[in-house]
Amino acid sequence: MSANFQWSAASVSGSKKPENDDSWVVFSAGMNGCDVLSEQGDFSLSEKDIIFAVSDGMGGGNAGYLASSLILEHISSLIPKTFKAAAQGFNPDYLEQLVLQLEKVHEKINAVGAGEENYKGMGATLTLAWFTPENLYVAHIGDSRLYLHRDGETTQISEDHTFAWKKFQRGELSEYKFRHHPRKSALYEVIGGGHRNIHPMVAAIPYQSGDKFMLCSDGVIDGLWEKHIHAAFLENPAPEALQKALLTRALENDGLDDTTLITISVALNDEV
Repeated sequence: MSANFQWSAASVSGSKKPENDDSWVVFSAGMNGCDVLSEQGDFSLSEKDIIFAVSDGMGGGNAGYLASSLILEHISSLIPKTFKAAAQGFNPDYLEQLVLQLEKVHEKINAVGAGEENYKGMGATLTLAWFTPENLYVAHIGDSRLYLHRDGETTQISEDHTFAWKKFQRGELSEYKFRHHPRKSALYEVIGGGHRNIHPMVAAIPYQSGDKFMLCSDGVIDGLWEKHIHAAFLENPAPEALQKALLTRALENDGLDDTTLITISVALNDEV
């Protein structure tokens, strides 16, 4: 039985920034390529997969926005190749394919950064959720995030690629100390940035009817504590209402950085 997805996406430039370095994309993908979808929608997973992604760019000038937008552009062109390989009799491993595709994107971003002085060191985070009929496949680099809300519990699925977050997870830092840590945003994994190699987090996660997800840039986290995120999931069952509640509170509490999020709900088709 195929699943039905509803979502709502939004992005707001930070109040202290001249331009928005975040990017997001929602697209369906299959044998015949991909179709970019709008900021709100309703999609049945019958003939094509659906992919959600958020990227937060970094670099001088407009290099941050260029990096994040190029990453999503390259990802949306590479993923359909997995379906072509399957049609030719191969049995591609989704996680292996995601790593290979991210490595290709990493090389391209570094090449652009090396080719022009204004783009030197350009890079970006990426959090990607690829829903197939069987599983959710996650690819993640940096400190953008993916959350899952299931059965009244809210869990961060992605891992922030910072040493401060590791200390927080080990209980060495309270949430307050983590949020105010001077190295909270010092990433050791990023796409591009002149790094030679990347080590993305990839995972296959079964999803079920009633699941809700949020992908977001760190601008959302700057304005929201974990308890705020959990409460918003509980109080707003519809993706649009959830997105607006999270975005509004994040901007009211902080709003200095670019703030981007996609909220998603899953239901079996006979429950829609």
